[in-house]
Amino acid sequence: MPNISRKTIVESTVILVFWIIGTYILIFTEARWIPSGAMEPSLHGTPNQWEADKIIVDKLKYKFADPQRGDIVIFSPTEELQKEQYHDAFIKRVIGLPGEQVQLRDGKVYINNKPLPEGNYLSSGQSTVIDVCQSGPQPPFLEKPQTIPDDSYLVLGDNRNSSYDGRCWGVVPHQNLIGWAVVRFWPLNHVGRINKSPLYP
Repeated sequence: MPNISRKTIVESTVILVFWIIGTYILIFTEARWIPSGAMEPSLHGTPNQWEADKIIVDKLKYKFADPQRGDIVIFSPTEELQKEQYHDAFIKRVIGLPGEQVQLRDGKVYINNKPLPEGNYLSSGQSTVIDVCQSGPQPPFLEKPQTIPDDSYLVLGDNRNSSYDGRCWGVVPHQNLIGWAVVRFWPLNHVGRINKSPLYP
């Protein structure tokens, strides 16, 4: 049996680890830029991609796990959005989970009749109301209390005054989820993990 040195074993292990990480990044992640201001101030978005935040999206996580409240997710347009001629992916924050009752009251989100604390990612003075839905072709989804269906999620933008989101058009089925926003890699002075906010359990 050949005499394999400890150094060789360590080098081979390091190479294998880098190979596994590289393969994961290549196959199961993708880079995206934020095209609108709907997620301000958490993520800066603009139609000019050179001025927008750029993120890494984990496309594997939701194949084995369900989104948690506070996750920032990327998803393909729902059937309702496709009817409105939306074709590009959306990015929003998960607010309501399957089976929960969600309603808007006094400019706040209520989950199962309890107010959802959102002050750590919403700009001060913002209210969550359905006024932003006036341009939609259907009555706003959260015009009245709603129970989130199985395998579906209510998602809202952090910039509630300028986000066309689930308040207006409804919920996102699990099958429409593309991935989970993990890391911001641009601009360089804001590089880092996109943390999930602690929310009402």
